[in-house]
Amino acid sequence: MKLINTFATELPWACEPVAPQPLHEPSLLHLNHSLLNELGLGDVSETDWLACCGLGQPLPGMQPVAQVYAGHQFGGYSPRLGDGRALLLGELRAPDGQGWDLHLKGAGKTPFSRFGDGRAVLRSSIREYLASEALHALGIPTTRALVLVGSKEPVYREQEETGATVLRTAPSHLRFGHIEYFAWSGQGEKIPLLIDYLLRHHFPELDSGAELFAEVVRRTARLIAKWQAAGFCHGVMNTDNMSLLGLTLDYGPYGFIDAYVPDFVCNHSDPGGRYALDQQPAVGYWNLQKLAQALADHVDGDALAAALAQYEQQLMLHYSELMRAKLGLSVWEEEDPALFRELFQLLASQRVDYHLFLRRLGELTQQGEWPASLLALLPDPAHWQQWLALYRARLVREGSEDAARKRQMDAINPKYVLRNALAQQAIDAAEVGDMTPFERLFAALQHPYDEQPEYEDLATPVPQWYCGGELSCSS
Repeated sequence: MKLINTFATELPWACEPVAPQPLHEPSLLHLNHSLLNELGLGDVSETDWLACCGLGQPLPGMQPVAQVYAGHQFGGYSPRLGDGRALLLGELRAPDGQGWDLHLKGAGKTPFSRFGDGRAVLRSSIREYLASEALHALGIPTTRALVLVGSKEPVYREQEETGATVLRTAPSHLRFGHIEYFAWSGQGEKIPLLIDYLLRHHFPELDSGAELFAEVVRRTARLIAKWQAAGFCHGVMNTDNMSLLGLTLDYGPYGFIDAYVPDFVCNHSDPGGRYALDQQPAVGYWNLQKLAQALADHVDGDALAAALAQYEQQLMLHYSELMRAKLGLSVWEEEDPALFRELFQLLASQRVDYHLFLRRLGELTQQGEWPASLLALLPDPAHWQQWLALYRARLVREGSEDAARKRQMDAINPKYVLRNALAQQAIDAAEVGDMTPFERLFAALQHPYDEQPEYEDLATPVPQWYCGGELSCSS
C-alpha cells in the first residue's frame, strides 16, 4: 500500500489532526473484496481492517485528519460544519496510479462535531454501504464502500441503536463547502491554493479556476441527470454534500422511487419539499450559484456566468439521452418531449412502478398483444392504449428490431433496485446478527441489469407493508 496523504501534508490549514475513537466490542461485518483488490488493498488482513475501522488503530502511514468546510443547509448558511463524525484516515496510490481517499465515517468526535457524538449507527452505515455500491453498478458517479464494522456500543438517535463505521473511498471528498468556508470566514487567500490543489491532483487537464468551475458545472449537471433518470432522490442536497468532482456524496435519507411520484420527498426533515425528486435539477443550479459567489474574487465573473449558463442545457441534453435509451429509442424526433411528458403523466396519475415499467416495456414487440407482464403493472390498462400505440408506431418508424432493442433496454433499465423496503429488511436482520439478507442484496445489486434467478425475490414490486416513506437525516 503506497500512502501519499496529500491533503494532510499540502493543506494542513484545511483540516485538524484527530485520532479515531475505538468502538465497544467491534465486529467486522463486510469487506468489499473486489474494490479492495482494485485499490491494491487485497493483502490487508481482516484483523488489520477491524483494528483500523473499529479499534482506533490506523494502518501504518495513515495521517488521520478531520476536514473543515461550511455549507448552505436547506437554504441557510452554516459557517463551520466540517467532518463532524468522519476522518480522512489517509490517501493511497492505487496500482493504476489513481489517488484515493480512505475516509472513515463514524470514527468519533472531532473539533467539528457540533455537540454530536461523532458516531454513525448500523442502520445508516448499511444504507450508505449498499447505496454507494448500487449507484456505482448503475454507472452513477459516487463514493464507494470498502469496509463495514458493527459494534455493541449504544448510540442514541431517535432511539437507542448500535454504533458502526463505514470506510468509504473516492478520489476526493472535497465539497462546494470547502470553498465556501474560506470565502466567507475571512480567509479568501486560501482559495487560490485550493484551486491549485484541485487542478494538480484531480483536474490536470485544466489550466485555470475558470476551466475548473466550468467542469464542476458540467459534472454536476450530468450527475443530477443520472439521478433523475434513475429515479434517485438524494434527500439532503446542501452545498456541503455537493462534490467538487461530481460524485454522489453523503448518503442520508436517500430513496429510489417505487411508484412514480415526481415530487417524492424522502427526508422527513424537509416538509417543504426543497429537496424533492423534481426539485433536484433546480437545487443543483442554486448550489452552483453559491459556489460561483464563493469563487467570485478569484475567478473572472464573465467566465463564471458563462459556465452557469450551460448548466440547464447540459443537464437536459444528458437526461434526454438517458431517457431515450431507457425507452429503447435510437434517434431524436421533435415529438419526443411530448411522448416523454405523456408517459410521465400516466405513470404519476396511476402511481405505476417506475423501474418495473421501464424494464418490462422492453418486452413489447412491434406487433401482437401487449406484454401481459407490462399490463399487470397498470391499474387501468385502457388509459395506456393510446400511449402504447404511439410508442409502438415510433419504434416502427425508427426501424427498431425487437430483440436488439430489448437487449439495449435491459442494459440500462435495472431489474434490481435498492428499494427502501429491501434496505430495511437487510437492516432489521443485521440488527439481530443475521447478515444473510445484506449479503444477498449486496450481491444482487452488483449486477442490477442481469436476470439472476437466485435473487428473483429481490426484483418483485415493493411489499405492501412499506412503500416509499420519508427517513430522517440520521438515516
